[in-house]
Amino acid sequence: MNLFKNLIYFILSVQEKILTRSLSKTIGVKNTSKRKRVYSNGCLLSLDTVAQGEKERMEEELLLILKSANYNPVEILEYIKKHGTKVYYIEKTSYLNSAGENEGFIYPQRGIKALYLSLLTQGKFKFKTDEMFVLTKGEINKYFFIYYFYNWYAFKHNIAGLDTESQELLKKYLYSDEGLNNLQLSEIYKLKDAIKQDKASIEFVIKLCRNYDGAKQALEKLKDSGASL
Repeated sequence: MNLFKNLIYFILSVQEKILTRSLSKTIGVKNTSKRKRVYSNGCLLSLDTVAQGEKERMEEELLLILKSANYNPVEILEYIKKHGTKVYYIEKTSYLNSAGENEGFIYPQRGIKALYLSLLTQGKFKFKTDEMFVLTKGEINKYFFIYYFYNWYAFKHNIAGLDTESQELLKKYLYSDEGLNNLQLSEIYKLKDAIKQDKASIEFVIKLCRNYDGAKQALEKLKDSGASL
């Protein structure tokens, strides 16, 4: 559990740095992103409230899917395939590491990385790939896998921060703030959304770890595999 605590605290500290820099860049500029309010069914609601409600509904749906699949990664993968996402198996994780990826859920790619992934998974020359799951052969730890399933499900629901550009920014700046001063305002907001969603997926796994057997083993697996990239 300390692994997740430390990771979440680190994410929050990075987010604070980003917001500070964002503020310095927008001094003198009208801020249109403050807690906006909307009318819904005659009631005045903040967008934060709406977003939280959507998150809670999505997680309720996720729990129902997971329960119906008995939290079994193999059954969950069948659900993923039925909803249009390809699943591939490779021999070694190091093949993905060479492209700056780990096994699990991989976002749509373009260019050289897409070419590499298409050759690795399909043996084809493509400079554009859709989202995919890429796993090494063997037993899949269910808690390790659910982290990626959460992200996939949120991606399918067009949740902010779970797009290729936002996730690439997260990978680049999660463990280093070098170069943050050069980010455009739009990139800062994308990174902020990516951090928020990564935190949400980690917290979702923590809840499951607390409620089901094998939590300690699952946390060790996540620690060894490095779930957050």
